[in-house]
Amino acid sequence: MATELKNLSSYDPTMVPNGKGRKIGIVYAEWNENITHALRDGAIKTLIDNGVEESDITVASVPGSFELIFGASQMVKSGCYDAVIAIGCVIRGDTPHFDYICEGVTAGLSKLNVEYDVPVIFGLITTNNLQQAEERSGGRLGNKGDECAVTALHMLSQRFDNTSSNKSR
Repeated sequence: MATELKNLSSYDPTMVPNGKGRKIGIVYAEWNENITHALRDGAIKTLIDNGVEESDITVASVPGSFELIFGASQMVKSGCYDAVIAIGCVIRGDTPHFDYICEGVTAGLSKLNVEYDVPVIFGLITTNNLQQAEERSGGRLGNKGDECAVTALHMLSQRFDNTSSNKSR
């Protein structure tokens, strides 16, 4: 989470699982493209920096953040990807549209995580103004795209079956 105490781009590379051999899908919204392109590019760079081959990254765009649900679901259902990163940016305006889009995308991406065995990473930034979005897309608070890429690699390294050494007692 972006706060004054945590930069979205700060991570210890020695603690990030290597992504060699992993296939990652990235779906990003074209709406607010100055922000979403920076988030997309940050995710791609971080994946490559952590072992994912550029040829193993597929990038697709959708018109807006609400369409991230469909784009991510198509990637998940294709069976071609080990993880999918959904990237978008919604900036609060004068109408309740912001609330509906944010709630819809959150619910839709959450549902994909529950229904499928492919992690879908939530890369939707929701801000009150353009400055906050810029601060989270490569500005003073780092780049949420970097954080999403690291999250995807961590999720792919997890074991959630009964052979895991992290069992509850």
